Amino acid sequence: MVKDSLSDYVDALERLKEGKPVVVPKGTKITNDAVALEAGRGKGSIKKSRAVFSDLIEAIDEAAKAQASPETARKDQLARVKSKAEQYRTELDAALGRELCLLREIFELKKELKRLTGKNIIPLLTGANGQSVPES
Repeated sequence: MVKDSLSDYVDALERLKEGKPVVVPKGTKITNDAVALEAGRGKGSIKKSRAVFSDLIEAIDEAAKAQASPETARKDQLARVKSKAEQYRTELDAALGRELCLLREIFELKKELKRLTGKNIIPLLTGANGQSVPES
């Protein structure tokens, strides 16, 4: 039983070190509590007073030091910024696509309204001075 639960903690620590946690959010600082939560246990379940956890606590401390190194922190920050930029780029492309579809629909509706009424419709685009720009 103890070996089983200890292996759960070790597996959780490895997932955190690799940056692929399942339970806690990605990028979580490696601590005893984070490892315990990632292992599916309660916060505070890894106690320094229990001899069975001594090797695990040492491994957690080493992983925390490695995670806190400036080079790792910069790489993590760069990865987060790149991810955010890609997300914004995707959202911008989707918004531009929607706008283009709506402009096309408005154009088609204006053509249909002109055909049905025989009257010119106010152009969709306006110039910088508020004057209508002729449709092509």
